[in-house]
Amino acid sequence: MTHLIDISVSLHEGLPVWPGSHGVHISSLLDMQQGDEANVTRLDIDIHSGTHIDAPRHFLPDGKTTDAIPLDVLVGLCQVVDLRGRECITARDLEELDLPAGTERLLFRTDNSRLWEDPGHRFRTDYCALTLDAAEWVAGSGIRLVGIDYHSIQRFHDPADTHVVLLEREVVILEGLDLRQVEPGPYRLWCLPIKLKGVEGASARAVLEPLARNL
Repeated sequence: MTHLIDISVSLHEGLPVWPGSHGVHISSLLDMQQGDEANVTRLDIDIHSGTHIDAPRHFLPDGKTTDAIPLDVLVGLCQVVDLRGRECITARDLEELDLPAGTERLLFRTDNSRLWEDPGHRFRTDYCALTLDAAEWVAGSGIRLVGIDYHSIQRFHDPADTHVVLLEREVVILEGLDLRQVEPGPYRLWCLPIKLKGVEGASARAVLEPLARNL
């Protein structure tokens, strides 16, 4: 049986979210304990909560929406890199990774992942993310998808330029990962967002399939 590593964050009402976000709200529509014939739950969510993708429309008014992202960008070989111990990720950090030629999907394991040991922790603004020059490096390197283990690919106090640089090149951004159990190396990524039409992001279930060399 294939071993899969779930790198998604569970959605729940105590999940830390971006300041001012609508967040996650879960309520019961039908409840068998109250005499209803079935259990039915309502999910009311800011789709940028938890594990999700950003499409170009997120920061580009005329950018492509999630339903226009090819599935072959979201599924395929990827590299997980370990950048723990850094306050941010710079272009120099990326240059020193010596990534395999042809890398198209890149996931960053940072000190952020340890925050998910407490799934109800208070939102942190000092999380590790990409600087603008790192985003420019990614956009110019042929990478089609980039993922980070907290709420945003850009630092909290930075302007939107980091997102814009990536999204203008149609690099899919995968945010809100939990990489605590993932060692650096090659994997096969399976990232399947909810199929929503005409929107700028979507909640996703993301898993990694270890390759032979990881076992």
